[in-house]
Amino acid sequence: MYRPRSACRLRIALLACALGATLACQKTYYSVLEQVGVEKRELLAKRVTRAKESQQEAQEEFRDALEKFQAVTGHRGGELEERYDELRLAYERSEEQAKDVSERIDAVEGVADALLEEWQGELDSYEDRSLRRRSAARLRETEAEVNRLLSAMHKAERSLDPVLQKLEDRVLYVKHNLNAAALAGLEDDVPELERDVDRLVREMQTSIAEADRFIADLEGKK
Repeated sequence: MYRPRSACRLRIALLACALGATLACQKTYYSVLEQVGVEKRELLAKRVTRAKESQQEAQEEFRDALEKFQAVTGHRGGELEERYDELRLAYERSEEQAKDVSERIDAVEGVADALLEEWQGELDSYEDRSLRRRSAARLRETEAEVNRLLSAMHKAERSLDPVLQKLEDRVLYVKHNLNAAALAGLEDDVPELERDVDRLVREMQTSIAEADRFIADLEGKK
């Protein structure tokens, strides 16, 4: 089957990266994307959007895990195993989504670093000093915007692990104490976990708002 040359190049670059994700490999990957018409700025916007969407999904997964925990602690009667299974699955989904959030943020950081490094290196190619100064000023502005975005994203990312750890501890406790009397004491943990999840959601929302602002700024300067 015929494959366009650009598609073949992209496939080769992706295969190389799969075998070893080095800095040189990343540069090859970005270079091949540019050959098929995908610039770093466009790729950055896409990755920021995906990171934002991942954080939105994380909010929902953690809220669901909290609800499942509340259902277990407030449960009276049979079917505790079923409630436990729902809680365990909700925790596992939250854990997977947390990993996805981290991976998406790393992807944003990778392409942002490549974009800024390339921009800095190309400043010396200017003959017109006035244009060079303007480009350098815009580079500094963009770098500040990237740092602000990544700061918000990493702050939101750091809020994930403490909540995950608390959820994991309680999932394990429920697993080994499937009776209403033992679980009744966990009701006292609900308010603290609610506050932790609320804090996580607030951090995510701040990061999402920052992502929206960053994308709008990129699109406004096309």
